[in-house]
Amino acid sequence: MTSIKNALQLVRADDFVEYYLFPSIDSRDEKDQETTLNTVLQKANKIVEKYAKNYLWHKDAFKLTIRTSHSNYLRHIEDKNDILPPHLYGVSHYGDNIEDEWFMVFILRELTREVTGTIGRIYDSDGEFLLIEAADFLPNWANPDTCENRVYFYDGKLHLIPPEDPENPSISISTALSMIWADPGIFLTSDEIQNSIKNKLSNFPDNIKDNLHCTTILVPTMVAAILRHRPSLIAPAVQAFCNRDPLDLKACRAMKYFPPEQRVRTRVTFTKCLYAMLLHSKYVPDRRTGWNLLPVGDPEYKTHVLGVKVACGFEILVSQAKPSDDVEGDKGWHTYLENLKEKGYFKGFLEHSRDYNNLLNRAKEYYADYRDSMHYCPAIGQEVLSLLKSIDINFEQFQSEGDNLEKDDDDSWLNISPEELDRMLQEKYGQRKMFSATNDSDAGTFAEKVNAFLSHVSDVEGAEFPESSPVKPARRKNKNKVSFSSDAKEKENSNNKVNFDPNSFACAVQNILNFVIPEDDSWDLDSGSDMSEYENDDYVNTETCEDVKNKMETYMDEMDKELAATTIGQSFEKKNDDGFEDIENFKPVDIDMNALKNILESYRSQIGEAGPSSNMLGPMGVHLNPK
Repeated sequence: MTSIKNALQLVRADDFVEYYLFPSIDSRDEKDQETTLNTVLQKANKIVEKYAKNYLWHKDAFKLTIRTSHSNYLRHIEDKNDILPPHLYGVSHYGDNIEDEWFMVFILRELTREVTGTIGRIYDSDGEFLLIEAADFLPNWANPDTCENRVYFYDGKLHLIPPEDPENPSISISTALSMIWADPGIFLTSDEIQNSIKNKLSNFPDNIKDNLHCTTILVPTMVAAILRHRPSLIAPAVQAFCNRDPLDLKACRAMKYFPPEQRVRTRVTFTKCLYAMLLHSKYVPDRRTGWNLLPVGDPEYKTHVLGVKVACGFEILVSQAKPSDDVEGDKGWHTYLENLKEKGYFKGFLEHSRDYNNLLNRAKEYYADYRDSMHYCPAIGQEVLSLLKSIDINFEQFQSEGDNLEKDDDDSWLNISPEELDRMLQEKYGQRKMFSATNDSDAGTFAEKVNAFLSHVSDVEGAEFPESSPVKPARRKNKNKVSFSSDAKEKENSNNKVNFDPNSFACAVQNILNFVIPEDDSWDLDSGSDMSEYENDDYVNTETCEDVKNKMETYMDEMDKELAATTIGQSFEKKNDDGFEDIENFKPVDIDMNALKNILESYRSQIGEAGPSSNMLGPMGVHLNPK
């Protein structure tokens, strides 16, 4: 039963974030716990209101609920050995706006700072995602396997509990909380880690207004009335429109609840993310519906088309209201069911078999109980429908107000020049240590960087950048958790049966690339090596190593003669070397300078675009400044 419930819970959207606020409660009496949690919840809600009062959530708001140690949820918790202490809990979806997730981190951090003695925990589909931001400064033991249940906020600061045994890093949340309450100072992370999180959250709450965009749209009067009463409903309306399906389009053609005959101009506040989504979502309304759009070049075209899209979004929300008791009529259920099948929930049972139907019925029950938390719920549509019935509208008043609206906000931020994009990327993800290749004197330093990069040891999991590399691990939404640190980890000791000498292998590959034939007989097919068992194979070349060497020398001599008749040698940069004074008119080729020259020419030919030279030098921390 535990595994089934766990599978049902894991099938959820990747854009979720879960958060906990743990106050220190010693009593085991449920009433005492509820009393204390209610007091903490009231304080927490005031703090949330203070910071999020003017915040427009993209999808779900930050919301805490009470969980006692005897609540129904905790009686059915998957891990019976880790019964959580009483706490405040929340789960939210942030959709396409990652800023919402970090604002939730900010709120949770401030809650632990302002509500004395509380500990906060937050994670998402990537696990302990806070550590990803501090990847460059984590201790060597920190990785996704060793950090689970070990990252917490206390008194507004990040705490990380190291494992006593890295080979067995599991820890219960209850144990971790007790350790922090007992002595929080010893688990406080370094200043570098603290500053990484602090810098990420530094724009909150001051940048909330900067993330908003106000503009005028032409909408049915009832839409204007609803938005005046509940401005935050613009977010679900935009998402409903942008995520529309053929069934939703049928509702848009009917426009039963928001007909286009009577429309007014109204000023609406979007987040920049919502505004960009709506503006760039292509839609041509059915003329039979009654929409009379202006020509594309008309100055009022944007006002009209945005109003059509917003009205259609509200129409879709209302069409999704009042879910049937039978989940079969809910399109969200079908999406959830497909996800269950992809995850292997039905264990290969034949469809309509007894075992299959038992699992199916459990899934239906779970979906019906937790439909709201999975964000497939039509509760918002029900709210819009209720507002339709309760709000009184005055068309003349809206029309009069629509003639005296403020000027639209400038939306030039939608258009970013290549130079601005480069600057923004450089500020956010750029190198901490820059190397500017601008003159010949840097050739030696440049060569050292290239050689250090090429000589850096990597493992079978892929290329690792040297410690000076500024590259941070990307957040990946997949089945495997993200690697926190960009530093190379210590190699694990294992009893591998294959004896692999990386130095010999690298030397052999280099010799092949340089057309060098080994002096020993390790590559001689006539030697007594283990290759003798293949001597009768028709595919084995029976030439000796000496034969191959003679042919290669002849080939190189012929190539030298052909090159001698050309002027290609004059194209190489030369250097003065006292070691060749005995050879008349001979100047050796400056390999470092030629390498630098060729890479610079390659970079110049890219004309600021991505290319081989920038792709190679970027991860090495080498930045070429264009002139």
